[in-house]
Amino acid sequence: MHHRPRVRIMSLTRVILTSGRSVDLTELRLSSTYGGMLEGYPCKPVNDMRIKGLLHTAERAFPTGPIHFVAPPREYPDQYAGAFGPVEILPPVACIGSFHSGPLDPAHDPVLYRSGLTVVWFQPTTEVPDECEADADLRDLDWAELARDYEL
Repeated sequence: MHHRPRVRIMSLTRVILTSGRSVDLTELRLSSTYGGMLEGYPCKPVNDMRIKGLLHTAERAFPTGPIHFVAPPREYPDQYAGAFGPVEILPPVACIGSFHSGPLDPAHDPVLYRSGLTVVWFQPTTEVPDECEADADLRDLDWAELARDYEL
């Protein structure tokens, strides 16, 4: 049997989950959370629409695999509440990422199978998540429950 080195090939970065599994980020789409917002203010209805839109975009971009949403932290600054309720602010960068790893099922040949998961999350910067430095919510993904095996 030939042992192949576990070298990251054709991925943007590798994230080490708290479970110890390494997952490769192969595609990442970043957008401004409130980019294009011409009127109104950040509030729960606006944020919920933004999240719904991101999930719809992820479903269209990655139609064959499972999609997981990481709930973002929400800030409530002490500002005047308008007609749609209090000001509610999400982190400034919205992310859709396609992650891949070795197969979940031990019966699957690791040369012919991979596992995959599309993740939607928010983060404070445009930096690509890296190794153990990724946000804790991203590293805490339950890969075995959320991802799905596919044949190459």
